[in-house]
Amino acid sequence: MILQDKPPLYKTALDLPLKARGKVRDVYETELGLLIVSTDRLSAFDVVFPDPIPCKGEVLTRLASWWFNRTGGIIPNHLIDANPLKALGLEASHPELQGRCVLVKKAKMFPVECIVRGYLEGSAYGMYKDTGEVCGVKLPQGLTRRARLPEPIFTPTTKAEAGHDEPVSFEETKNLIGAENAETIRRVSIELFRFAHDLLLKKQIIVSDTKFEFGVTENEGIILCDEALTPDSSRFWKAETYTADGKAESLDKQYVRDYVESIGWNKQPPAPVLPPEVVDGMTTRYRQIFELITDDKF
Repeated sequence: MILQDKPPLYKTALDLPLKARGKVRDVYETELGLLIVSTDRLSAFDVVFPDPIPCKGEVLTRLASWWFNRTGGIIPNHLIDANPLKALGLEASHPELQGRCVLVKKAKMFPVECIVRGYLEGSAYGMYKDTGEVCGVKLPQGLTRRARLPEPIFTPTTKAEAGHDEPVSFEETKNLIGAENAETIRRVSIELFRFAHDLLLKKQIIVSDTKFEFGVTENEGIILCDEALTPDSSRFWKAETYTADGKAESLDKQYVRDYVESIGWNKQPPAPVLPPEVVDGMTTRYRQIFELITDDKF
């Protein structure tokens, strides 16, 4: 049985100018700012799956807003209104958007994704095994998968319109966006990661790595955009399951990644259909990480 309170939302069609349709989010232009709708689409390995994950979009929206409200002292963010339907006159006509959309400031986005890693996992582990480095950052010898790093490291990637994002070094990042901007987003990204890591460890959650995106506005300069510290943009582990030999129970998309790798998917489109038990399992994990982080019932 699929765990859901509302029908899943895979795609929107609002009577507003569509600015972008990303892997997960649909973005519309309004007179008050950009309307970002988090659908229940799932992407993994940069491929969008055909099956919606019930509750996913609402978890992402509510959790990102929770973090935006707590990190404003580190850097301003793009959030204008976490409940914009009434202000936009959409409350009656589009009740399906309730809880899954936000109104945000327009910003000129930097063409890099700002990944911070506190532990050696995912593609970083592969790079480390091959070269002893991750995105140009030299690491100590002898580290095992999921080992905690001596210090969090900044490992940016490009933002591909289609296909896979590609790792870039910090020097390449400076060439892309300028040295001062690169220094700022590296410093802020690591500060945000440390803040979240320390806060979540008290809740028995480990954030292994996470992605931030930044943009620039005329009035505020660099601001935090997109999402922050959600199970789509982060790896979360149950702290009690983390062991020195590299074991950890995930509360994020790793559950789906493990499944599709187990069936031999080549990570190229089209994505395979997910069985109901995997969809259920993913919904359960999204809800669970939301409740563990916020101490609130979903």
